[in-house]
Amino acid sequence: MKLTQVRRHAMSLADVTEEPHHALSSFRVRGRIFVTFPPEGDHVRVFVDEFERERALAMHPAFVSKLLWGGKVAGLRIDLASAQPAVVKALVSAAWEHRARSAGARPAAR
Repeated sequence: MKLTQVRRHAMSLADVTEEPHHALSSFRVRGRIFVTFPPEGDHVRVFVDEFERERALAMHPAFVSKLLWGGKVAGLRIDLASAQPAVVKALVSAAWEHRARSAGARPAAR
C-alpha cells in the first residue's frame, strides 16, 4: 500500500486536516491526532482503542506491530510495503472514530 492511498482515505473522513507533528506529519480530527507518519512514508502510526489494537496485532502480525511510547503501547505501527489496503483503511477509520468521539466530530460517511 502507498502513503498516497492512506492520505486519500484519511482526508475523505469528516473534519480531517493534515498537519506537521515534530519530524512527522499527522492526520487530525478537530486537532486530535489519529495517524502519524515519517517523511519517507514507509509506515504509518495509527492510534486506535485497545480492543482494535489487540485484534490487529493478533490478526496481522506480518505488517502490524506495537507502537511504544514511554514504555506503554500507544498504538500500532503498520508497515505499508506489506500491508493489506483494506486492513489499513479499516484501522485508519477506527482511529478516526476513536479520536472523533472525544473531539465531538460528526460520524464519517462510509
